[in-house]
Amino acid sequence: MIVVTRLNDSQFAVNPDLIERIHAHPDTTLVMVDGATYIVTETMAEIIEMIAGYRAHVIALARALPIEVEQPLNQRPGLVAVPDAAPVVDTHPTPLPHARGI
Repeated sequence: MIVVTRLNDSQFAVNPDLIERIHAHPDTTLVMVDGATYIVTETMAEIIEMIAGYRAHVIALARALPIEVEQPLNQRPGLVAVPDAAPVVDTHPTPLPHARGI
């Protein structure tokens, strides 16, 4: 989440992944994917920098997590492994469009 400021100086957090567009004339307006709009005091450049910082932070946190090797299903307590199903073979493949002269 990034924290932005309304024109009345109240702050709120917004999920930057849900921002569809940012308009900057005359006020900075965030247009969300659901159509909601928010007018904020930060500039477009500041918002873009916040989003880049947020995403870099998420990547840094993911890299800092320890890598755990997942135990195979048949070795987990209480679980029974299911044998793999036989592969499905398509005996009547549909020709590609360029093969049919389309």
